Amino acid sequence: MFAGRLPFVDEHATDVAATPARAWGALLTVVPGSFRGRRTESVARLLGASEARPRGRFGEQGSAIVGFRVAAGGAPTRLALEGEHRFSRYALIFHVDPLSDGRCRVRAETRAEFPGLHGRVYRAAVIGTRGHVVVVMRLLRAIRARAES
Repeated sequence: MFAGRLPFVDEHATDVAATPARAWGALLTVVPGSFRGRRTESVARLLGASEARPRGRFGEQGSAIVGFRVAAGGAPTRLALEGEHRFSRYALIFHVDPLSDGRCRVRAETRAEFPGLHGRVYRAAVIGTRGHVVVVMRLLRAIRARAES
């Protein structure tokens, strides 16, 4: 697992009016559903991603979705996903923190390195345009909506 050794990029969070267990269940449904399909697999192959196809039961260590493998899981509080391709090594780490009154906060922490000139260009395209923020916030909103329904 290299997630902890990667440089911090950002963290985003949403408060969820549901228990950590419900938010965890929503996370295990929303995340793999967001990284599936022929287009996603094609992009992963084009980038040379280490994980270009889903594998195993998502959430279990060693399972994978397109672009990520599960490096570590600790239901219902932490799920560390990591991956790599030609231009980057990266991790997306979800934290589910209990709050008062049966609520919780779901946080998505991103860590990544972008080596070389091509890596810097890729970082500018993904992080610099805020496209990454849009995708992560969409994931968090979908997790919240599913957990609260």
